[in-house]
Amino acid sequence: MNNLFLGLKFAFSYFSLLPVKFKKSDDLSQKEVLGYMQLFFPLVGFALAILTALLYGVLLKLGFLGAYLSSFFYMAMYGFLHTEAIIDVADAIYAKHSGKDAYKIIKEPTVGALGVLWGSSFVFLKLFVMATLLKDERFLEFFSIVIVSRISIVALMRFGSFRSSFVTTLQNSLNGRVFLSMLGLYTVLGMVLTGGMFFVFLFMAIVFTFLLAKFFKAKLGFINGDVLGASLEVVEVVLALGVLLWL
Repeated sequence: MNNLFLGLKFAFSYFSLLPVKFKKSDDLSQKEVLGYMQLFFPLVGFALAILTALLYGVLLKLGFLGAYLSSFFYMAMYGFLHTEAIIDVADAIYAKHSGKDAYKIIKEPTVGALGVLWGSSFVFLKLFVMATLLKDERFLEFFSIVIVSRISIVALMRFGSFRSSFVTTLQNSLNGRVFLSMLGLYTVLGMVLTGGMFFVFLFMAIVFTFLLAKFFKAKLGFINGDVLGASLEVVEVVLALGVLLWL
């Protein structure tokens, strides 16, 4: 039970800026803790989405500006962690086109101009898409999207092949029981939120995530943590656009 609680705290500590405190005796490197951290990854997204919707309720009188600020809050509360991956992946792809070592480029702490342009453009795109979703009061769809995008990333970690020691460690920590528990837990939550439509969201998220991973692997020759982050961001935007266009 203690490892379960540690996994919960670790998930919120690693994937969000919400204040979480640990004891000096807490061992976050335990395999079971890392497995539970992935179990709670979608819950982190759900919690941030709820806070975002509440903030929009406060800023409702500001109209679209309130929705835009709330969207910024959502992205800021996970520290733009996954958005930063867009920059690294874009840099690595262009480096590969130039005959450079894509893996070496993606691991460098510096970023190139093209990566910055792609990353900045994507941030503005996502802010406007998410703001429109909030302005249209598609809150339940918003909640489902942030859950399934993270489920799909965990699924990719479970079944993918990575060139990353950290992701491989997470992969080895995620046993079948925890993975199935994650699917069951969030499917029930998703059914409460959007009914049968949740299965459509989940299916589309997993398909897009694995297709993106295949695309990035073809471009880079590998997939790593940055590819996971970039895929999550793209999937959220694609699903949000789908909701706005067809639902």
